[in-house]
Parts: sequence; structure tokens; C-alpha cells
Amino acid sequence: MLSRVADSLYWMSRYLERAEHAARLLDVNLNLMLDESSISSDHRWLRMLHALGNPSRLKWSGNAYELARNLTFDTSNKSSIVSCIIAARENARQVREQISTEQWQKLNSLYIEVTSPQVKRAMRTDAAADFGGGPTAFLQAAMEAVHQFQGVTDSTMSHGEGWQFIQAGRYLERATATGLLLEAYSEDVWGNPDCVPEGNEYLDWTGLLRCATAFEAYCKVYTADLTSERILEFLLLDAEFPHSLRFSIDSLKHSLQAIQERSGKTRAEELNRISGRLSASLGFASVDEILTGDLVAYLQSIQRQCQAIHETIYRLYVDYPIQTALAG
Repeated sequence: MLSRVADSLYWMSRYLERAEHAARLLDVNLNLMLDESSISSDHRWLRMLHALGNPSRLKWSGNAYELARNLTFDTSNKSSIVSCIIAARENARQVREQISTEQWQKLNSLYIEVTSPQVKRAMRTDAAADFGGGPTAFLQAAMEAVHQFQGVTDSTMSHGEGWQFIQAGRYLERATATGLLLEAYSEDVWGNPDCVPEGNEYLDWTGLLRCATAFEAYCKVYTADLTSERILEFLLLDAEFPHSLRFSIDSLKHSLQAIQERSGKTRAEELNRISGRLSASLGFASVDEILTGDLVAYLQSIQRQCQAIHETIYRLYVDYPIQTALAG
């Protein structure tokens, strides 16, 4: 596969996963505004910005709808939802011949919707109603469109090398986002284990699970008995939940191994070693051991390993000298 094709498929997937994650966090936090004081509101929105990587040029001004509008529509912010969708569509356009017609139609329809004049008017107004049914309606529509694109991708695209690059982009982005989300909540949820949980703590725990689309899945495993240790175990170490860190890393490892087999790269041992070591460390970890150490340092270590995987993917499959390609 050409390096430019692999690069576009990889980033198309990452940008869509990033847009869906940002929309979900915004949707959850907007809904939680009904159950909080002004003090907890400030803290909650600052925590959400942390979970999104503290996007540049964005500051918490005390106006939740203004922040939501900027995180959604501001195209000068490269991590906004609309910016991510535009970038994903541009990457798809560059490899139009590699994806199915259904994929292109779904992504192009989403692009047309989020760049429509109505959306641009919403970007320039302070009225929450101008989001078109409210901000939640727009965010829900964006999330549903990304989910539909992922379903169309799995059902209409041959599961060859290109599909594996899409999977690798999706799960690397998801692992990074989940690690950052857990880091943002670490002080509030796991910073004081001796504290007796009250109403606000349970609200935070529920919000964290909903930010990872995990509340119902968690309840099916542990019932509705919320404890901070079980929440961490589920979001970090569960092998079957699609948004857990372990599941994301395992899926990423499998995709990278499939890419190596199909591409015949003999120099991919380093990539397999990095992803395999991270997968094994999560597979054999226990939540008690993690909590007795420095949780934030542990999560940051995982994020650094994810960054190392990204850099190695680029070095092997995208940005490599011709001599390396000829050597195999």
C-alpha cells in the first residue's frame, strides 16, 4: 500500500474518533449542568478541557454554551468537532478510490451537514437554541453519524490492509483519549480513597462512565454498585468493553500485526514489541497494584507508549527513506 494512502486512512479514522469523543464529553457535561452548583460547574468544565488535552486558544470563561460552541464549531480550533470532521473528509477525499461508495456518502453527508449555513449561524450567536434543537441534538447527531460510518466501514470495505490502518487509527486515538480522560478524573475519583462518597461523588462517577459510553456496560458487569476501584478496573483493564484501555490496545496490536503480515515489513519487530509489551502490561495488571502507586504517572506512561507507537507507525509505513523501502 502507498504510504500516502495508509496515512490518509489512518488519519481519517483518528479524526472521526476524536470528533465522536469530543461530542460525547460535551453532551455528558451539558446534561450534568442540571445537577450542579456554580462552583462544581467551573471545576467540571476545566476537567473536561483537561480530558480533551487542553486545546490551544480555549479558556474557560464561565459560559458553558460559549465553550461548547467553540469546541464544536470553531474551525480556527483544529481540535473542534467540525474541524475534525472536515479533516476526516479531506483525508477520505484523497483516497476516494480506496473506500466504498457507502463510506464516502456517509462521511460527505456529515461534512455537508456540519458546514451548512445554519451551523455557521449557530457559531456566531450566543443563543443556545440556535444550535438547531439545542446543543444536545447536534452532538447526538454527530455521534450517531460517526457510529454509522464505522458500521458502514466494517460492512462494506474489504478487511485488508487499508481497513487495518483504519482500525489502527481508531483504537490508537481511543486509547489515548481514554487514558487522558482517566487522568483528568484521577484526582476527583481516586485521589482520596478514604473519603466517604456523597451525592456529588456519585454524580462524578456516573459522568465518567457516561463519558466512556460505559454506564450500562458497567452495570451489566458489576450491577449498579458504583465504587471507584471497580470503575477504574472496568475502564482500564476490562478485556471485552470496546472503550476500555486494554481492549483498545489489544485491538491496536492485532491490527498492527495484520498490517505487518500483509505488507511483508521485516522491520516491524520494534512496533510489535512496543504494542505487545503495552498489551501484556495491561493484561497482567491488577487495579490494586495500580492504585497503590502513582495513578497519574501510570496513565501518562501509557500515553507516552501510545505516542511511541504512533511515531513508529509513521517511521515504518509513512515517512521512511527509499533505501528503507527497498531493504524491506
